[in-house]
Amino acid sequence: MDYETFGEHQWDDTGIFDFLSHLPKEWLANPHHTFMTVSEAADAFEPTDRVDMPNTVTWADTERDLTAWLGNSMQTGSIRALYDLEGRVLSTGDQSLIEDWRRLTTSDHFYYMCTKYFNDGDVHAYFSPYDTPYEAYMNFMNAYHDVKFRLAEKGVEV
Repeated sequence: MDYETFGEHQWDDTGIFDFLSHLPKEWLANPHHTFMTVSEAADAFEPTDRVDMPNTVTWADTERDLTAWLGNSMQTGSIRALYDLEGRVLSTGDQSLIEDWRRLTTSDHFYYMCTKYFNDGDVHAYFSPYDTPYEAYMNFMNAYHDVKFRLAEKGVEV
């Protein structure tokens, strides 16, 4: 479950935040209970079966695939351009530039560029701070070009 659930799908007036604030103490009151990261759980327990997932599965949209983020040319072109800069950005060692580049990798940017229609499109529009997917694309590309400009200022070929 992603954290978006709390406060967005389950509102404060449901009591979810009060429940969550008390959950760790109540859970750990039982000496048989613990918390683990996924890696800790994988190390602590033997597998009981295998899961074959040849394709990516997501929570988003009717298709439950990557088309919410990579379903049109704005999305695929912008993410390709962004990741093409990765090596050059990281090679600068400039923590501010690296952090700005990393922020551009946030999946929401590409989600906001989705151009689907009907119910899926309504959900994308509801969550987006932009009026249109094209506005999301233009804002993203402005930030992308700022990163490229900053690389060029450092003498890195772009």
